[in-house]
Amino acid sequence: MLLLVWTPKAWHRLSPLKPPALLWTPGGEALHVRYRLMSRQGPGEASRQSQPQGPGFRTRLLITALFGAGLGGAWLAARAEKEQRRQQQRTEALRQAAVGQGDFNLLDHRGQARCKADFRGQWVLMYFGFTHCPDICPDELEKLVQVVQKLEAEPGLPPVQPIFITVDPERDTIAAMARYVQDFHPRLLGLTGSAEQVAQVSRSYRVYYSAGPKDEDQDYIVDHSIAIYLLSPDGLFTDYYGRAKSAQQIADSVRRHMAAFRSVLG
Repeated sequence: MLLLVWTPKAWHRLSPLKPPALLWTPGGEALHVRYRLMSRQGPGEASRQSQPQGPGFRTRLLITALFGAGLGGAWLAARAEKEQRRQQQRTEALRQAAVGQGDFNLLDHRGQARCKADFRGQWVLMYFGFTHCPDICPDELEKLVQVVQKLEAEPGLPPVQPIFITVDPERDTIAAMARYVQDFHPRLLGLTGSAEQVAQVSRSYRVYYSAGPKDEDQDYIVDHSIAIYLLSPDGLFTDYYGRAKSAQQIADSVRRHMAAFRSVLG
């Protein structure tokens, strides 16, 4: 039978190799025995041993990061190309719809004669409405103006001409249009004309409108299509935006059309 003899200090964080301990036999003979004990590791030592070391690990990390960045860039490029193709297809489909064909002859809010050729070379955002409209027309014109202001704030983009065409020529005289447009934007151009001239330009842009019955004060509401039209510098109908589109969405779309624009007039 062997008896292990050591002092209590042997329990205190022994090094990997301790001096020989004594084992006593029943006959009184001492034996020298070495013990290899693993000491407790502190937090710093454990973490240093657990972390991968060496240039190989850092190289793998760098390769992984570069590979991920490459995949991300390829995905963004493919997405941008797909969006550009989709927009080109939409633009071509809208052109084939023959919206905005032909010219128009109207008067602006200063009394000056205007035709579509006057805006050749400019991007145009155009809205059809009437000055007595209680809420929708002011809201849509305010949105149109916000789009113009967003684009104006970006250096390098061409200016956009905002236009408001009345569908209520009976009440929307030159003076009435002048009073109305000044509340929105200094460059907002109001266009009016005779009943026949307004009907002609409305048909050209597929705008529906119909005056309702008059009340005891001879006031009435005009029911009409609600859309903002975009014309390219070639004077061609390029896109339209309904009420559901926000000013930011319209501005983003106009910016994309500007970037993709190539004149077809030579």
